[in-house]
Amino acid sequence: MARPNIEPVVWRAPRAGRPPRGSNLPPLTVRPIDGKGAEDVLVDTEGRVLTGVEDGRILRVADGRVDVVADTGGRPLGLEWYPDGRLLVCDADRGLLLVAGSDIEVLVPAGPDLRVCNNAAVAADGTVYFTNSSDRFDLEFWKADLLEHSKTGRLLRRDPDGTLHTLLRGVQFANGVALAPDESSVVVAETGEYCLRRVWLTGDRQGQSDLLTDNLPAFPDNLSTGSDGLLWIAMASPRDPLVDLLLRTPPLLRKAIWRVPERLQPKEKRVVWARAVDFATGAVVHDFHGTAPDFHMVTGVREHHGLVHLGSLEERAVAAFDLP
Repeated sequence: MARPNIEPVVWRAPRAGRPPRGSNLPPLTVRPIDGKGAEDVLVDTEGRVLTGVEDGRILRVADGRVDVVADTGGRPLGLEWYPDGRLLVCDADRGLLLVAGSDIEVLVPAGPDLRVCNNAAVAADGTVYFTNSSDRFDLEFWKADLLEHSKTGRLLRRDPDGTLHTLLRGVQFANGVALAPDESSVVVAETGEYCLRRVWLTGDRQGQSDLLTDNLPAFPDNLSTGSDGLLWIAMASPRDPLVDLLLRTPPLLRKAIWRVPERLQPKEKRVVWARAVDFATGAVVHDFHGTAPDFHMVTGVREHHGLVHLGSLEERAVAAFDLP
């Protein structure tokens, strides 16, 4: 596939939030898996971890075992439970899927209107809120989307009868999605703007949107609603001053940088970072960060009864730590 062009855009980066100093990361348990890119993590009723890897398989990890529970034939990213017990899968290649073993139902197919189905949240009645990260770039060119900064991402809703609605347009790489415990609002991670946007679903502000938290010190990735009622954020990598600087440069220079070999392009930092905030105020409740020799680039996070599970787009492993 040919590399896409970088189009003109004017962007002024918000003042970078400072990453915390030192480390407060609890001891990390890393569980190797047979596959790369465990981008998201999900936990079943028995405490087993499910994750999708880049070759299309969905794996279940527990007690030293790694079992294949499904194969989408695409690239599974976000995972959630549907009310009937099936897996809801955001697949970058195939679209929004419902999966039960070898039985795969396509709810919204991939195509021009759903280029990168990334992450989702499911309401009790089966309503699905999900993201299309970019209308211009496929998943493998996610760095190009950040550099172009054309804001073509969207937050969508699929009703139980199959009707589709767009809740937010103009999202700069729409990524993680999470529902408030009372389903009064849905939150989306705007990775390229270092913020979380909230759309109100009930009450006097129904249909309106606002910023829940802004000026994050890292790129927010997947989101999840913890069993503790908090909004958990996978913080993939600290903000890079070079990237912020590049976004102020002429499009031709950004295009030239995109064309250089991968080894010379800006890289993610080798950190492990997960944050939890209050759904109502955006106030930080937990902020765990540090380094580990065998895990980095947290793109998925799931708190389940005091155990925080982590996924990574780059690793051949999932990880977990106990809340202090």
